[in-house]
Parts: sequence; structure tokens; C-alpha cells
Amino acid sequence: MKQISYVITDELGIHARPAGLLVKAAAGFKSSIKISNGTKEADAKRILGLMGLAIKKGDTATLTIEGPDEDAAAEALEKFFKENL
Repeated sequence: MKQISYVITDELGIHARPAGLLVKAAAGFKSSIKISNGTKEADAKRILGLMGLAIKKGDTATLTIEGPDEDAAAEALEKFFKENL
């Protein structure tokens, strides 16, 4: 199991465009990928769950990745967060 925590720096937080891109990036992996805002958790491969977390600028998003390709998923998603959020 891998965990990544990232403080959101995008002014709008995780809004529709980056949420869609994140779901697309997560869907490319076989591993289970969960995202949490500290109080709620959602499947990072489902846009409605992700949007329901309402993660804003300054919030910490924590990804929990578990499965056969967790190392590759963790590396790719950490890069995604740094570049997009």
C-alpha cells in the first residue's frame, strides 16, 4: 500500500477539469485508488465521488493506492498533482 499526501495549491481546488483528468489518470491503473480530504473518502476513479469531497485550496488530499501496479500509480499520480493542482 502506498500513500501520497498533497496540499492543494490551485486557486479553485479540485474543480471539474482537473477532477476529470485525475479520474482519467487513475483509471489507467489496476490498483484500487482512494482519495480522502481528511473526513471523507472516495474512489479516485469516479468523478462524482471525487467532486463530492469538495477539496479546496489549502486542503490536504491523501491518495491511498493498493494493488499490483501501486508503485507506478503512486509515481504517476504524485507527478499529476504537482503539475495540475
